Order: sequence, then C-alpha cells, then structure tokens
Amino acid sequence: MSIETDAANAEGGEEVDALARELGDRIADMPIYERYREAKAEVEADEDLQEQIREFEQIREEFMLARQTNEATQEGLRTLQDAQEDLHDHPKMSEYLELQSELELRLQELNEIISEPLTVDFGGKAGGCCED
Repeated sequence: MSIETDAANAEGGEEVDALARELGDRIADMPIYERYREAKAEVEADEDLQEQIREFEQIREEFMLARQTNEATQEGLRTLQDAQEDLHDHPKMSEYLELQSELELRLQELNEIISEPLTVDFGGKAGGCCED
C-alpha cells in the first residue's frame, strides 16, 4: 500500500466513525428510545417492583437448578410461569417490556437498512461472535 492509499483509508474510516457516532446520537434522540429510557427508569425506581423482580429471579434460579439436577417438577414450572405472569402484568413492567420490544424492532429495521449494501448482517456480526 502506498502512503496516499493509507491516508485515503484513514480519512474514509474517520468519516465512517463520524457517521456512526451521528447515527448513535440520532437513535438516542428517537422518541421510542426516550420513552424506553423513561420506562426503564420508572421500573428501576419502583422498590416494590424491584422486590418482585428479585423474587422472580430467585424462583427462576431455583427452577433452573432443579432442571440441571433433574428435580424440576410441573408445579415448579407453574410457579415460575405464574411469577413471570404476575411480574409482566405490573403496569410499569408491562409498559417497559412493550417499549423494549418496539425499540428492538426499530433497531432491527435499522440493522437491515445498514446491512443491505453489505455482504454481512451488520448488527449480527457487530454484536456477536462465533456464529456459523
């Protein structure tokens, strides 16, 4: 490679970096992202809901351990499912999960737009490794 080619590649890379930063800023300014952040903050600030989340996580951990030791029961699964349903029925959690899903769908759409001219799944390759 020549010095001119290296300089052109570096300059093009800086431009792409600037565009990536601008894209991130613009995504952060999207109304769906703002609503998601607000809903997340509300969930995190609600102590009763945080306790319910901790209880659910405890039930899930116990069930997963029981599965690993072949001691899981249908009753344990029902307990886990009921706890998850109760958690998801909480208005703040329900709103948060809905907004999270909407945001993920929008980010997937953006990933597809970015990936269209490429020969790889931009978000899939950027976000993970060791995929076939």
